[in-house]
Amino acid sequence: MIINNSIRNRLVWLLPVLVLGLTTHAFTREVAVTLPDAQVDASLLSAGHEANAVFAGGCFWGVEAVFRHTKGVKTAVSGYAGGTTVAPSYEQVGTGMTGHAETVSVQYDPSVVSYGQLLKIFMSVAHNPTELNRQGPDHGTQYRSVIFYTSSEQQKIAQAYLTQLKDARSFSAPIVTQLVALERFYPAEGYHQNYLALHPDNPYVAYNDIPKLEELKRLYPALYRP
Repeated sequence: MIINNSIRNRLVWLLPVLVLGLTTHAFTREVAVTLPDAQVDASLLSAGHEANAVFAGGCFWGVEAVFRHTKGVKTAVSGYAGGTTVAPSYEQVGTGMTGHAETVSVQYDPSVVSYGQLLKIFMSVAHNPTELNRQGPDHGTQYRSVIFYTSSEQQKIAQAYLTQLKDARSFSAPIVTQLVALERFYPAEGYHQNYLALHPDNPYVAYNDIPKLEELKRLYPALYRP
């Protein structure tokens, strides 16, 4: 199988881990705890309509997979946001010079799952919000933690939830998640879409991303979709 060079580079970290015989995840999954519901929350659109939530939290393969398995989510698309380069490629974003972050755009039905619930899943299962400009084995601003809001309602809910988690000291380390208005989302190349489902035996996926689905099912069974 031919593997894209950028993807191959993402696997380099795995060899020393396997040699050492470690059985834990590539980073401390302190985030795998149940977080409180958002105190400020509301359905952004009436029942039967779609709403859009946009998140960046490290490699988009795992974040996308988590939301694909969340009830009420209609589509989850991997892509790029937050930078200045128009229609960037994966290789360009990987240099860290475009300003973009690996991002997932989530279309969902707010009559089934609320924006606040998506925030809770993002902050507790999809990634670690205490890691600055990295996520586990991946380093660089392209792996930063960002909530991209698409409306003033989303901004209000997200800001209130971040404050709520900080005040509650839900994490032992400071939350570094940025809250930024979405300007433009660029879908990633086709081979990145639904990557976990298509490549479940990929070592990176098996080691870093499949455990996120297990935590989603364990912590939020009412929101988990097989």
